[in-house]
Amino acid sequence: MRYWWVNQNQTYEHEFRGGYLWSPKRKSNQQRNPFYEFMREVSPGDLIFSFQGTHIRALGIAQSHCYESPKPGEFGTAGANWSDIGWKLDVRYLPLHNSIRPADYIELLRPLLPEKYAPLQVTGRGQQSVYLTTVSPRLATALIGLIGEEAKQVVQAEQHVADEDVGEEGTIDQSIPAITAVP
Repeated sequence: MRYWWVNQNQTYEHEFRGGYLWSPKRKSNQQRNPFYEFMREVSPGDLIFSFQGTHIRALGIAQSHCYESPKPGEFGTAGANWSDIGWKLDVRYLPLHNSIRPADYIELLRPLLPEKYAPLQVTGRGQQSVYLTTVSPRLATALIGLIGEEAKQVVQAEQHVADEDVGEEGTIDQSIPAITAVP
């Protein structure tokens, strides 16, 4: 399982309800965008932290590899300068009861943010230019710990499914700490 972060301010409701992620293939000037290219690296079973507004609102489990797809009509005027054909990825979203605000925990999270392609600013606000980016296992572990038991259960269930898929009796990672930092 790999970990991803998606900033979905403009498209969260549509993508959540529709069970997908969608991005253009390239920037409007036809240059490559690493945050669109990351769509091509997601694999079924990967965990996606879905960030909208100022909170992680849901966890997503990738259900497919990305594939070419028209821009969803329900986007309306969102992304008006995006191309009509892009990358789509099927996602099973799980809304969070404990929707955390990363800015409240930025002292804990800041040292775990990557220098390149960080999903958050050093203040804890979302990076507007970032759509989809990778999350290190250390940052994922901290986020899962902050979200709490419901996130741990999702990860454990997905690890169990992955173990069954390869026909091995695996062990579930019990090392995810219970982080109870209070903002």
